[in-house]
Amino acid sequence: MATEKATFGAGCFWHVEAAFRQVPGVVATQVGFAGGTTTDPSYRDVCGHTTGHAEVVEVEFDPQQVSYEQLLNVFWENHDPTQLNRQGPDVGDQYRSVIFYHTPQQQATALASKAHLEAAHIYTKPIVTQIAPTPTFYRAEEYHQRYYEKHGIASCRIG
Repeated sequence: MATEKATFGAGCFWHVEAAFRQVPGVVATQVGFAGGTTTDPSYRDVCGHTTGHAEVVEVEFDPQQVSYEQLLNVFWENHDPTQLNRQGPDVGDQYRSVIFYHTPQQQATALASKAHLEAAHIYTKPIVTQIAPTPTFYRAEEYHQRYYEKHGIASCRIG
């Protein structure tokens, strides 16, 4: 099976990972940090607002079972893309809304998806989601991986 990767930041990575793990065709997920300047940051470093990293989820998926467009729909539906550097009670640059694309096709698809949402006027405020090339991904500490599963939490949806 040939898999592909997608990387999304949509607030606290625990709920983002949980949402993507529900999607048939998602083979694996891992939470971590991307988009900043510090090499191999810790969670504490990122929370200190000095690294520039976002909390992100790297999604490995089987494109024969789930399309990148479907993953984008999950991304849009599971956070508020109009909030700058926050999601609900979580505030800080690490909670920004961002799509890190891995290929030119993902870039084009993400840009078209965002444009479609903007044209549909679903939100009363502008969409602030960044769309950028995938930088280095730094895996978060093990206790953050599959956090909801480890702690018996069903979901956390901020919309």
